[in-house]
Amino acid sequence: MLRVTKLTDYATLVLTTLAREPGRVHSAAEVAERSRLELPTVSKVLKPLAHAGLVTSFRGASGGYRLARPASQISLIEIVEAIEGRLGMTECSGEHSHCEHQPHCGVQGHWQRINDVISHTLRGMSLAEMLPAPISIKSIPLKLANA
Repeated sequence: MLRVTKLTDYATLVLTTLAREPGRVHSAAEVAERSRLELPTVSKVLKPLAHAGLVTSFRGASGGYRLARPASQISLIEIVEAIEGRLGMTECSGEHSHCEHQPHCGVQGHWQRINDVISHTLRGMSLAEMLPAPISIKSIPLKLANA
């Protein structure tokens, strides 16, 4: 099965938690509570996200984290690559292939094409698009007493 790691999934959850109130600085403990993740996990994903420039960290008593730029300007490829490294569906579709079969392999180009499609899709989708849709009062069915 092809899937991103749990840490990448958690990183997306942490970022969407920060994106709900983008101008405010959130402590790691607060992010953990709101995202319902363990504090060590949140701390673990915040480090590479900060290193990749997706979040800004603030020190001190009122320190914490906030998005480095608007959620609409953070692509999913940036999140994936902050946690996982460069996208590579197979060893040969990565940047620095060291596959011994590469000189006589007939499928490498196809895997590279698939890698490019996935990369393009992740690049075209923003963190803002991952935010949960707001609940509309109109969408909640109203049950009337004596109806």
